[in-house]
Amino acid sequence: MLKRMFVAADPGRLRLRSAVRAVLGISLAVAVCALAGLALPAVVTGGLSALLALFTVTDRTVRGQAVTTALLPAVGLPVLALAAGLHDHAVPRDLAFLAVAGAGVYARRWGPRGHALGTFAFMTFFVAQFLHTAPRQLPEVYAAVILAVLASSAVRFGLWCYERRLPVPVVPALPGGSGLARITTRQAVQAVAGGAFALVVGQLVSGERWYWAVGASWWVFVNTSSRGETLVRGFRRVLGTFLGIGAGALVAVPLHGATVPTAVLTAACVFGIFYTAAVSYSWMMFAVTVLVSLLYGLLGFLEPALLLLRLAETAVGAAGAMLAVLLVLPVTTHATTHAWIEQAVRSVHRCTAEAAARLAGAVDADPAPHVTELEGLLARVRLSLSPLTHPLSPLRARKARARRVLALLDDCAREVRGLAAVAADPMASHDARLAAACARVEAAVHALVAPPAAPAAVAVAPLSGHHLEAEGALAHLHGLERALAELAAPVRTSPRAPLVAA
Repeated sequence: MLKRMFVAADPGRLRLRSAVRAVLGISLAVAVCALAGLALPAVVTGGLSALLALFTVTDRTVRGQAVTTALLPAVGLPVLALAAGLHDHAVPRDLAFLAVAGAGVYARRWGPRGHALGTFAFMTFFVAQFLHTAPRQLPEVYAAVILAVLASSAVRFGLWCYERRLPVPVVPALPGGSGLARITTRQAVQAVAGGAFALVVGQLVSGERWYWAVGASWWVFVNTSSRGETLVRGFRRVLGTFLGIGAGALVAVPLHGATVPTAVLTAACVFGIFYTAAVSYSWMMFAVTVLVSLLYGLLGFLEPALLLLRLAETAVGAAGAMLAVLLVLPVTTHATTHAWIEQAVRSVHRCTAEAAARLAGAVDADPAPHVTELEGLLARVRLSLSPLTHPLSPLRARKARARRVLALLDDCAREVRGLAAVAADPMASHDARLAAACARVEAAVHALVAPPAAPAAVAVAPLSGHHLEAEGALAHLHGLERALAELAAPVRTSPRAPLVAA
């Protein structure tokens, strides 16, 4: 697991850039809040607000990211007021917390912006419980949130806006539906059910720190779309928390909240959260748990018993989420995985169409955005198949099938990247063989998935003769055709049937 974190590919060094920028943005936010003379709880709120603003906002364009970031206080400040006002009224507070949790998950139906705003709303309610925010503290807390969002935005959109120069992988969404057919609707119901279990049992474990169980339950649902994904994520959350508790006991407890070393280690944890989030949920949770331990030490509450209590509450929350996805409107791994694979195959077709059109002389054709889209879709396929490829999975036939699908889709991605590189070469040409090869790729795609209402045309005007510059494109097209043909065996047959090689 540790090896995977450090050897994982980082195209464009996006993870490294994101982690370094997060440290700068959050450090500036905390410094601004402290220089403004705000109390320590308000400064902590500001730092967490900056972290969320940098972590959750993932719109496709810089303009979209700026709009979403500007909307965060509009969502978070009313929720803070609600949480502070209900702090001493247990039943209304609990019901409001569950309502915010359900709404936060349901908001994901509106894409990255809905996801960011829903997450920020839930976490502001959570932070109010974490810091015991009272109504009299709201002016300071409001100031901290606004200053932190402004400071982190100054870094993200001013000092270091690398998205203007690098393609950022897009996190796609599954097609919607209506009513309970929509995954976000089902997950919202599951989040409320799992949160209710976590809230009740968490309060039995601790009347003071019960909110950790609700938070653990809610975060298990983030970036998952099937019960298998959620079960694996719950396991990884408990594992990461367990490891983080051990590190917190060794590192945070002896510091007793000493300011300078705590600040240095907090920056390291922030870096770890952003650097590992895309490749290892367990290590991200490790960094989060150590960060929380440091914050408790800074606030003067840290002791070993508190760390053990956090582990217990995390286990309760993960159990609530797991029970919810198993018993309440379950979404099967197979159905979700098939939908993601279908989207990935369609994306391969779009990449091929654009590259072929570029080779044919269409100057406005550009496969690069579709290659980026394909990378995001392959990440979602890997996540969806993770329950089957997990080392502890007992389903050997389905594990072999899942690994075969991933290998073939990786082959497709490699060939598409190569094809796009050939198409970008101004010396590249096309000949009579390209049209036939593109037609075969299109036929292979339609053999796997039903053609859309208006299929993308692979337009290549055939010319007589053979051109040496086209040999590279032909090789990639033949590789695509082979990989797509071999995908038929694992994709079009029963997931429980033994896999027979094509």
